[in-house]
Amino acid sequence: MAVLSKYVIIVSGGVGSRMENSLPKQFHQLNGLPILMHSIYAVHKNDKSNKIILVINEAHKKIWEDLCKRHAFDIPYELVEGGASRFHSVKNGLEFIFKGESTLTNVLIGIHDGVRPLISQNIINSAYFTAENKGTAIPAIKSRDTIRVINIKGENKAIDRNSVLIIQTPQVFRANLLQKAYKHKFEENFTDDASVIEKSGYPIHIIEGDIRNIKITYPTDIDIAAIWMKSSKLRL
Repeated sequence: MAVLSKYVIIVSGGVGSRMENSLPKQFHQLNGLPILMHSIYAVHKNDKSNKIILVINEAHKKIWEDLCKRHAFDIPYELVEGGASRFHSVKNGLEFIFKGESTLTNVLIGIHDGVRPLISQNIINSAYFTAENKGTAIPAIKSRDTIRVINIKGENKAIDRNSVLIIQTPQVFRANLLQKAYKHKFEENFTDDASVIEKSGYPIHIIEGDIRNIKITYPTDIDIAAIWMKSSKLRL
């Protein structure tokens, strides 16, 4: 497959209810910049020809615009309004891409959480390479913790943690697979893009993730990310 176009949809429509702050988590400061800017910088640094689609809640648009002015943020991107769920936000981003492409042949689309600012260049490269050759690529790491599952009756039992993978982003797919998969109606178990693709019957190819590629969810995650950013090659 000779890739003609590469897109990155950065999903940033969350409200960050677990951050104990009214400011959405993607706009919190991390080493002097909003978390979201770090995520955008990482994918732009990887390949400046990447076409970035930023999906953001309409209610947060003014906050983002003010931050861009304050930090003189000038990386090019297209802004798309978010939806009622992550599924709908991604779908809005995909529809924007599909309208602008005359053909989806040789088009790769990555989907990345806006609150994963420590994504490494190695993972991005591996994800696009694998998707180009196999159609799908999802980074994951093994669980280091003991795992228990609970059923609807409240009963729980231990399972082998070696059979559990913790899924990360960016998740990268051939565009034609996404186009077909996102014709499905929303289901509650569509928690990421791989689950939507899987519903269409396509195999999911796992690549090695990174324990530092954390999703900022709680206030302490920012402290952890700041330490890793300062001590690693991931820093901008």
